[in-house]
Amino acid sequence: QSNQETKILLVMDQGFYDLHTNLADEIKQWFTFHKHLHLKNIFIVSGGEEIKNSQDTLQSIWNEIHQHDICKHSFVACIGGGSLLDVCGFACATAHRGIPLIRIPTTLLAMDDSAAGVKNSINYFHKKNFIGTFTPPYCVINDIKFLESLGHRDWLSGIAEAIKVALIRDSAFFHYIESNDNLILNRDKDAVLKLVERSAELHLNHIASGDPFERTSSRPLDFGHWMAHALEQKSNYSIKHGEAVAAGIALDVMYSFHAGFLPEDECNRILKLFRNFGFTIYYSYMEDIIHERKNNQVKAMEEFREHLGGELTITMLEGIGKGMDIHSIQLAVLIRSLQELKIA
Repeated sequence: QSNQETKILLVMDQGFYDLHTNLADEIKQWFTFHKHLHLKNIFIVSGGEEIKNSQDTLQSIWNEIHQHDICKHSFVACIGGGSLLDVCGFACATAHRGIPLIRIPTTLLAMDDSAAGVKNSINYFHKKNFIGTFTPPYCVINDIKFLESLGHRDWLSGIAEAIKVALIRDSAFFHYIESNDNLILNRDKDAVLKLVERSAELHLNHIASGDPFERTSSRPLDFGHWMAHALEQKSNYSIKHGEAVAAGIALDVMYSFHAGFLPEDECNRILKLFRNFGFTIYYSYMEDIIHERKNNQVKAMEEFREHLGGELTITMLEGIGKGMDIHSIQLAVLIRSLQELKIA
């Protein structure tokens, strides 16, 4: 926009940095060939869900923005998983009322789901994503090579979110995942590239064409998440987000069948796919969750409603690729669904 240098602050996940020890030097070298860009600092910070449970990481990023005079004509680039992208995104959205953010995700879940979105947040009052904003990133850069060092549990977490969006939006994509489960599980590059591209595309299309700032009560992209969020919290985040999403989806798929929405053969196909990938689809915590009450409602559902606003709206399935909204839950059907999931 001018002859002035553009300042960039780079925030990087500590775990990723430790696995890619030459990356920081390579980044610094790259900037020597782009004189119009001024790399102010590479700030290394811890990642993982736990950084969202306090303001420490958020405040440290704000401090970096302040110390290095990062302004609205500067950029912050964040290299990390979904949790760090969340916290860094919130820091950028609130500092100077908005600093452009470049998201560079390093996990499958972030690449195929959260990095394509417009949300950022931290947890508060022991509630997931209680404080946050809707702020689109300046851009998202997905580099599949960054997934080579990803651990198995984080790999599965990303697969869960791809299955989720396929179930509510695209039966052909579900069939693709189903037909290529071994290739995806074994990290075949072409199969993974298609998984990331289609999943991110479906997430982005929904956001762009529907309700990007969540003014209504319907949240199809949160399919399975009423249980998932409670499961993460109940386990003190020892269960990863994608793992919790897989169990939450499995429960809602079973409920959709027993409530008469979803054909039995499609229910069985979905549960079989989760099993093929090695997901745990039942946790004992789920028993406690469905029996806790708040305002005469399952507590987790009521807190999910409070977070979304408006009337209770839960996404269920009437077919693979066909989500539907319901506004009340039959507790007896929910309990039966969980018991059958336990032995499935």
